[in-house]
Amino acid sequence: MDDKRTLLERCTTPAELKKLPRSALPQLAQEMRNYLIETLAPIGGHLGAGLGVVEITIALHYLFDSPCDKLIWDVGHQSYPHKILTGRLAQMPTIRQKGGLCGFTNRFESEHDAFGAGHASTSLSAALGMALSRDLQQQHYHTVAIIGDGALTGGMAFEALNHAGACQDSRLLVILNDNEMSISPNVGAMSAYLSRVISGKTYTHARDVTKRILEKLPRALDAAKRIEEHLKGMITPGTLFEEMGFVYIGPIDGHNFDHLLPTIENCKALNRPVLLHVITKKGLGFSPAEDDPETWHGLGPYNPATGLPNPSHAQTFTQVFGDTLAELADSDPTIIAITAAMGTGTGVSRFAKRHPDRTYDVGIAEQHATTFAAGMAATGLKPVVAIYATFMQRAYDQVIHDVCIQQLPVLFCLDRAGIVGADGATHTGMFDIASMRIIPNLIFMAPKDGDELRHMLRLALTLNAPTAIRYPRGEAIDSHRATTPLELGKSEVIKTGRDGLLITLGTRFQDAERALERFESESNQSFAFINLRFIKPLDSDTILTHLVHNKPLIVVEEGVREGGIGEAIAALALKYGWSGRFHHLAMPDIFPEHGTQAEILHDLALDEAAIYRTLIS
Repeated sequence: MDDKRTLLERCTTPAELKKLPRSALPQLAQEMRNYLIETLAPIGGHLGAGLGVVEITIALHYLFDSPCDKLIWDVGHQSYPHKILTGRLAQMPTIRQKGGLCGFTNRFESEHDAFGAGHASTSLSAALGMALSRDLQQQHYHTVAIIGDGALTGGMAFEALNHAGACQDSRLLVILNDNEMSISPNVGAMSAYLSRVISGKTYTHARDVTKRILEKLPRALDAAKRIEEHLKGMITPGTLFEEMGFVYIGPIDGHNFDHLLPTIENCKALNRPVLLHVITKKGLGFSPAEDDPETWHGLGPYNPATGLPNPSHAQTFTQVFGDTLAELADSDPTIIAITAAMGTGTGVSRFAKRHPDRTYDVGIAEQHATTFAAGMAATGLKPVVAIYATFMQRAYDQVIHDVCIQQLPVLFCLDRAGIVGADGATHTGMFDIASMRIIPNLIFMAPKDGDELRHMLRLALTLNAPTAIRYPRGEAIDSHRATTPLELGKSEVIKTGRDGLLITLGTRFQDAERALERFESESNQSFAFINLRFIKPLDSDTILTHLVHNKPLIVVEEGVREGGIGEAIAALALKYGWSGRFHHLAMPDIFPEHGTQAEILHDLALDEAAIYRTLIS
């Protein structure tokens, strides 16, 4: 009886994939691309990255034996084809939704996810750790790290390359997925042929034998090395990797199985660190993603027929930041915008359209971005570093050592602070309040809405001090309250009250305001209500003025409870003799799951309903 299933439906595990003839792999790749485009349309996700690695993923699972062999995907956003081939095809429509698949690799989701990821530049360190662990335990599996050229800009990746290159007796394959097309003339039949020759047993054996002979003649060996590097340098850009101790192979066409399969087979036989350079096209098979890979890196729902994202008319905090900063820079030539490979995601691209000469994208290098900004600030400029809150964690030492100790006026704008939703735990900005409010010399703010963000940016750029502003992902719905220019360290008193005090930080304000209005309309009680605005310096005077002795104190913040601003406020109140009930609505001591922002806020008891329950308790 004929099998009516598509190739994709028949190849949902590596074992099933290996049953296909090699001639069927291009058709499987096309079916996988079509499936990804249609499946992600109603839910969004990291489409472009997945489309670019379809052939690489199929080739790796065709030739290696996961989960025994370890495939480590850097960042993890390129792992959608990997998920499909490792038993998760039926669950793909649930990806990045509550209770569904994680949008990145996740060790708790599948035995085929050798290492969890979400932040960039980690795969090489993890893969080397696994390779050396294998050698110590006298095991024999293969270890493969797949890293994009963007992630290779991270300093951690170079640290790992430096270490791995010195481990000449350890078998490690690094696949550099290069989708920038900077060396496309080298891709073709000749390059593929040379790569197969360079990786083949005959070439490597001859090279090793010749090396042993020439080692007895040092001058001859040096000359031979120079000749080999000169000849290879004419056709490959691998001198850097060779100098670091890797056997460099490539570049080859990452969408051509005739190039990929034999070259990877040859790489498997080399018992040393190998770097295979593969050229791919991000978003291949979907023209909108091919034409605009940055926008289609990760996005919400879209129309697969037209290639257009579903329309949204609401302005986001990211857009408010980018537009306001650009406007302020029109009249202030000292304002500089810096980002770490997230120009569109942080809104810096909006600034760059008007001020390209004052925009710097330093790659995935948050530590460098911070100290680079400190250097600019030390010479009189006003650098603004726009980075997701979760990625800012990677530059914590630089914030302390290079900026705050020296009291340099760098402005950190922390996008995606708090709950991010579909991207889950790795992207949730949950630690910035607790970690940064303890740093001396740092001023730290959080706006309740878009209008307040505009005022905070204006204020921050007048301060000759290290400053940070945190704001969430999503719509910047203005509260339609008149916001006058801010005074440093002063909170906003929304109303006074006799029966307790409610304090909110940032965008938890809107839910709290609705909950309080409902509570007061249903009871005879009246609470004072404060929009804190400043995490540091803390507006102690206003808090103590409106604190009601022996009455409830409620603090709501979208950050971790331990070390959060609520703890500072509670300590302040106790210090001055307050003895009422304290309620601290914040993120518990867990990493939140993925889902919509509303779902996660509900689960963590940070939404309007939870605030209302607290008021009536």
